[in-house]
Amino acid sequence: MAADITDYRDIFLNDRPMMDTRAPVEFNKGAFPGVLNLPLMNDDERQRVGTCYKQQGQQAAIILGHQLVSGATLEERLARWTAFAKANPHGYLYCFRGGLRSQLVQQVLKDESGIDYPRVSGGYKAMRTFLLETVDQAVEQCDFVLLGGLTGSGKTEVINQLNNGLDLEGYANHRGSSFGKRATGQPSTIDFENRLAVDVLKKRAQGIEQFLLEDESRMIGSCALPLNLHRGMQTYPMVWLEESLENRVERVLREYVIELYAEFNAAFGESGFELFAERLTQSLANIHKRLGGERFQRLQLLMQEALIEQARSGSVDLHRGWIAGLREYYDPMYAFQREKKGARIEFVGEQAAVVEYLRERSGRRG
Repeated sequence: MAADITDYRDIFLNDRPMMDTRAPVEFNKGAFPGVLNLPLMNDDERQRVGTCYKQQGQQAAIILGHQLVSGATLEERLARWTAFAKANPHGYLYCFRGGLRSQLVQQVLKDESGIDYPRVSGGYKAMRTFLLETVDQAVEQCDFVLLGGLTGSGKTEVINQLNNGLDLEGYANHRGSSFGKRATGQPSTIDFENRLAVDVLKKRAQGIEQFLLEDESRMIGSCALPLNLHRGMQTYPMVWLEESLENRVERVLREYVIELYAEFNAAFGESGFELFAERLTQSLANIHKRLGGERFQRLQLLMQEALIEQARSGSVDLHRGWIAGLREYYDPMYAFQREKKGARIEFVGEQAAVVEYLRERSGRRG
């Protein structure tokens, strides 16, 4: 039988193909980037075996498992495992702890298909622990700098221009504000943490020891930042990105209207515009109390007129009205944050100057 794999660093640095043999309910709670779920047991089978284990012990549970996963059911799953193994000869398989389930899949592959396929020692739990430790070690050992700026100032653009940028909003599939939801859903917090950790691991392997992050709250939509990282973000030095109101409005128009509608259209076809309009309307409603009644009603009317015109002609020009009006809500909030964190701000400038400063700053660390 192939030797068990223990080099978790190699697995993630080189994007080794992996099949996850856990049940779908486990996989959906958290998994690793690019991994395929090819379970030994489905959710119902897993639950029945688990109940049997609690009531009658391990041997009875093993017997039940063999009964449930046999015949045509086993043949179908074996065909999928075999296809994966043949398509990914340098890949691995794993279960939760690297125990019975992955051993069974490994044995069936060898006995029935003649494929001696390696499995990950310690399974999902050990790899997950490795990734959590990767982030904690970076927080302890590396330098971090935060990027702040008003809504629409282009912070994500700056982060993605620099090789030491960590795009937290990208990992979370969320733009970070009240209007930040995408057409497609967010990953689980576990998946978010795993994506962050893999990126940190790869960047450190390239020799990067200073990271750039957007100044975020603990939650990015429904995804929570790792606690140690968020604590560090309360003390890290900051760079502040300046941008004209006109450019900010155009950027928000592009991201929150044009690109968001395109996402909904691609995902939902004919229903796309209706769902897009509902999302915008709900996003505004979510900050109703903070806007105040009069301001909310004014912006809501501007948004409704813009959506009607967009549906009629395809023009997005009227959206600039409510977008510009949002500065009444966002700008004072950001101004307060800037003043509160003023002692940590070491540079202020427009995008080109900020990028140049951050590149030079990163070079000093190297």
